[in-house]
Amino acid sequence: MGTRVRVNRRKNLAQWLTAEIHQRDSFGKFLEQALRFVIILPASVLFCLTLLGCDTQEDTSVSRLESQGLNSQAAPIRETRSSSLGQHDARGPGDLPRIVAFGDSLTAGLGVGQEDAYPGQLARWLNEQGFQYEVINAGVSGDTTAGGLRRIEWVLKSQPKLVILELGANDGLRGQPLKETYKNLNAIIEGLKTKGVIVVLAGMRLPLNYGADYTQEFSDLFVRLAEEHKISFIPFFLEGVATRRHLNQGDGLHPTAEGYSIVVQNVWRAVEPILKELAHKG
Repeated sequence: MGTRVRVNRRKNLAQWLTAEIHQRDSFGKFLEQALRFVIILPASVLFCLTLLGCDTQEDTSVSRLESQGLNSQAAPIRETRSSSLGQHDARGPGDLPRIVAFGDSLTAGLGVGQEDAYPGQLARWLNEQGFQYEVINAGVSGDTTAGGLRRIEWVLKSQPKLVILELGANDGLRGQPLKETYKNLNAIIEGLKTKGVIVVLAGMRLPLNYGADYTQEFSDLFVRLAEEHKISFIPFFLEGVATRRHLNQGDGLHPTAEGYSIVVQNVWRAVEPILKELAHKG
């Protein structure tokens, strides 16, 4: 009898151990599968988003990529308006003549607040100089000259008096044919001038590692366009800012607020004579 009880207990113990091992093994497999789901799925989604050119962060990532020539998609169009009205001026911004800053992420103000991007700072500077204008930030991160050409009608809807055209850097960084860049900028300038808009063209330059011939031809095409159309010209939009670490953000490409204050002065040198002439004409 005692022997039978011990045998039964052993059987029961063996059955319990077998069931426990099976249960733990099942749970182990479940846990393993769950961990795979948690780890692999987000990684797969991220890979797909990257492959499709989707942006998983804000515009800061988009524009950093586009300035390095890695993204062919432009960020969504946004329009920001800044007024150079004084505090006690009775007129509203809608009553003021308009200046449109037409460009890519360098105009949009990637990585800084809109008030610190060059259009916002320009509006404040104009007010300090006694000029009252509404400055519209029509910068789109990732934009190329081809994209700008498609946006002309949108820009013209603002009925600008003056347009500061800053496009072409992304074309150059992507090594696009310069004939196409010239053709697009030429069409943009003609489209604006046809509607009676004053155009100020911003010149751009490329790093020397793009080849001496290409970089020289790139910078020359802006000079050529300014001369052919007889329009005001900013020789280099980022003069005094490019390559200076303390004036650029971590990507080394986009200015800080302090860097943009220098850009405003570059723009101002080209814009001031025009605004004075317009003020003289009344």
